[in-house]
Amino acid sequence: MFTIKSLLTPLFLSLFIYFEYFDISIKLINTIFALSAFILIFQLNKKELFFSGFFTGILWFWWLSYSFIYYELTFMIPIVLIGVGLVYGLLFYFIAIFNNIYYKISYIFLLSYIEPFGFNWFKIELPFINSYLGTSKLELLLILIISSLFIEYRYQYKKVTPIIYSLIILILFFINKYNISQNYIKEPSLNIYKYETHIPQEHKWNKKYKKVIIENNFKEIEAAIDNKYDLIILPETAFPLILNHQSTLLNKLLLYSKQISILTGSLYIKDNLLYNSSYLFQNGSFKVANKVVLVPFGEAVPLPEKLRNWVNDTFYNGAEDYITASMPTTFTIKNVKFRNAICYEATTDKIYDNIDTPYTIAISNNGWFTPSTQPTLQKLLMKYYENKYKIMIIDISNI
Repeated sequence: MFTIKSLLTPLFLSLFIYFEYFDISIKLINTIFALSAFILIFQLNKKELFFSGFFTGILWFWWLSYSFIYYELTFMIPIVLIGVGLVYGLLFYFIAIFNNIYYKISYIFLLSYIEPFGFNWFKIELPFINSYLGTSKLELLLILIISSLFIEYRYQYKKVTPIIYSLIILILFFINKYNISQNYIKEPSLNIYKYETHIPQEHKWNKKYKKVIIENNFKEIEAAIDNKYDLIILPETAFPLILNHQSTLLNKLLLYSKQISILTGSLYIKDNLLYNSSYLFQNGSFKVANKVVLVPFGEAVPLPEKLRNWVNDTFYNGAEDYITASMPTTFTIKNVKFRNAICYEATTDKIYDNIDTPYTIAISNNGWFTPSTQPTLQKLLMKYYENKYKIMIIDISNI
């Protein structure tokens, strides 16, 4: 059964994405909507929570179905949308499985760690990313506590509750201000040329467009050299081929690398295993960093082997999962260290394991999901990880 509250909750939880998409960034409004969503969550029953979760999942992740267009599986789009809604509907449903305030606080807090099928883009604290409050786990816990207390005692202590509520929000505001002030990082001491491309996904791997894509890449590299840049960064799979099997292209890039450092995405094969990789060309040589974390159902199917093989055979024309590196790579470019991240993995904790630099370069191909709110949500998540790890992420995409 739909109620006004069960429809307002997903709306309030999702508006920050759409505000950002339309370049609307008003911290006060984001703060009010996010807090309102959390207060509403504590008032909903199981059925209302299911519908709230269902629509929250769709409002956040409707774009997931886009990629099936490129596999000629458009009939899967409504199935994927309903599936996404059901997963998050069930996750929300369990918030009220026990009518106990301590259970609800604990479950919602743990919900920020739950990653269905390894997909971790639902961070329930993320609506506060562009607000006056913060997104740390401590701040999330405090927000849950004050939201629940506000609902639990709003009638018993009509005069006192708003005062206490306001004081705690003020404390949270100062915690967030302190975290922001501690997160200031200088720009790296390099003159960086960021080559953002706009190649439709249907052109990206089409042989008819490959020559033009490669020629444009080299034109940008030459422009960066002419303008005395230290480094040019190209997006994920900017060279849509297996680069280490293309000796002519490799030699040309190696030659250019004597004048400028070049970081670009492409595929890489070693021992008949396929990797999604970054290539760093520098001073006449190159180094490869293979992807560590794969996109669930995009680059790897997170299911048992027999079921995984069936999915690959049925939906992906028998394609095999990409292979991953065992650990993240840190490049040193002109004496500055950069952690390498490719698309999805820039929004995971694993890529920041043992990070020894405040700088990360994230290259992405968002053509699979353009136009949509996916690039917007990715940028918001990168900001979340910047705050979490006190780093700066330099993001270059194909959109």
